[in-house]
Formats: sequence, C-alpha cells, structure tokens
Amino acid sequence: MPSLTIATFNCENLFLRYKFNSKSDAAKAVENGFIIDVKKFDAVLEEERKLTAAAIKEMNPDILALQEVESMDSLKAFNARFLGGAYKYKAMIDGNDPRLIDVAILSKVPFDHVQTHQFRRSGSSYIFSRDCLEVTFTVGGKPLGFFVNHFKSMIEGRDESMPRRTLQAKEVVKILKEKYGNDPSKHDWVMLGDLNDYQPSTAIEALVKTGWMENVVERLPEEEQWTHAYRNDLRQLDYLFLSSSLAKRNTSVKPVIVRKGLSLNVKNYTGPRFPGVGKDRPHASDHCPVGIKINI
Repeated sequence: MPSLTIATFNCENLFLRYKFNSKSDAAKAVENGFIIDVKKFDAVLEEERKLTAAAIKEMNPDILALQEVESMDSLKAFNARFLGGAYKYKAMIDGNDPRLIDVAILSKVPFDHVQTHQFRRSGSSYIFSRDCLEVTFTVGGKPLGFFVNHFKSMIEGRDESMPRRTLQAKEVVKILKEKYGNDPSKHDWVMLGDLNDYQPSTAIEALVKTGWMENVVERLPEEEQWTHAYRNDLRQLDYLFLSSSLAKRNTSVKPVIVRKGLSLNVKNYTGPRFPGVGKDRPHASDHCPVGIKINI
C-alpha cells in the first residue's frame, strides 16, 4: 500500500514582485498606467524565502498545497531556487483575488486533471475569494482528489465576513457531491487549505457536519491544534480534511505542525526556531505548515 506525506501551507506573499506596506497603498500603487510608486512597497527579503523553504523541507511533503502564490512563474522560481527543484509537478490557475494571491500545488507525484471552480457565482458575485482548485492524482492505481482552498479573510471583522466563508464552505460540499455523488465518504480525497476561521464557526461546521470528512488536526491535543499566530493569539486557521474512506484507513496517524519558522514575537511558542528567524521579520510565515503521512 503506497504512502504519501501531504501538507498545506499559507506561505505568505510568495511573490516575484513587491509587498505592499498597507491595503490602501496597494490600491494606490499604480498612479499612471504602469508607473509604480516605489514608496508604497517593500522588497520581500530573500531571508524570508529561505525560511519559508526551510519550513517546507522540514515537513518534506510529497504533495503540498500552497496559499498566497502570485503566479506560476513565482512558483517555479521558488521551487528552483529555494527548494532545489524538488517538485517536478506544479498546478496553479490565476483566481479571483485582486492582490494576485492564489492557491497552488507542488508535487513529486504526477497529476491527471486540474480544474478551477473560481467562476461559481452567488447572484452576480463570485463565491470563492481565490479558488477551490481541484487536482486529481493516481496513486497505487486509484484516483486521489485534492481540493485546495483559501477562504475569505477576517479583515473586515470575523462576524461580518462569516457569511462569505460559510457560503464558500457550503459550495465546497456541493462540489464534492457533484464529483463523488451524495456519499463522498466512499472515495479518496483531501480538502485542505487556509480556511481563515477557527471553531466554533458556521463555516467549519458546514464541513464537519457532513459526516463524511474528518478534520485530522483534531487528532492532536486541543492546545496543540493551532496553526496561525497573530502576536500571541494562537488559532487553527489551516485545515486538513480527509474523506472518511481515507481517514478510516489511517486512524492511528497524527498530523505534524512545523512552527520553527514563526517570529520571536510569538512568545507563547517556546519551541525551537530556524536559524535566522527575527523578532518580527524575517520569518517563514505567520502560518505553519500542516502535514500528515497517510496510506492510500
């Protein structure tokens, strides 16, 4: 029975361009045509990308879902320069985010099918903030589906943005039923990514209450389930859902969360850090890679 390590990681602004100092600066950066006001952004430090890569290497996944990737070119450049070309296969489709932060896949395993769901609508509006990127692999002669997400952020406020995330979660459930029928539990698939919310949440509840997927991060003790640090506010925002079929074949397996790339300002985490991590910057990300080794 083949085994794979799978993971998800919001790598925070994997750009080949620039990082805006603020949201308002992003809106005003282009003043006339393609003339860029350089005072409104900072360079992304090479040291940060090295730390991002260190966190990925520590996890060493066979299939890695990423969030906040600017483009296929930036994904290829990062893989070549910082990961030593470890990942031969790459999937990314430009999504709906005006800041060009998209979802992507890096994989050591070839895939058979890539599909975007970014054009799904509710009324006149797109449902997904970025995309629900669907990638299908064949492992051990059987199909294995990946559904990579990055739900609406809480930037306007958690309560104010909750309806959008709930809508997105319900649309993911709809996509899974369209793909696998009314009982997706019998098929092998993974739904993962930065869902930008913590429990209890109507968005997460819409996924959990189906009864045919498991949030495997909950296999860890409650105090160890956090994946994101905002100062010293520690929450689980990043999720690995396995279909019931996969979860039942891997009941004894627990996920791993790599926190060594967090900034020193996250004082509630007292574990080891990668060399070069700073008080605030550089760091690998404000999120942690989350992974698990499963039998297929």
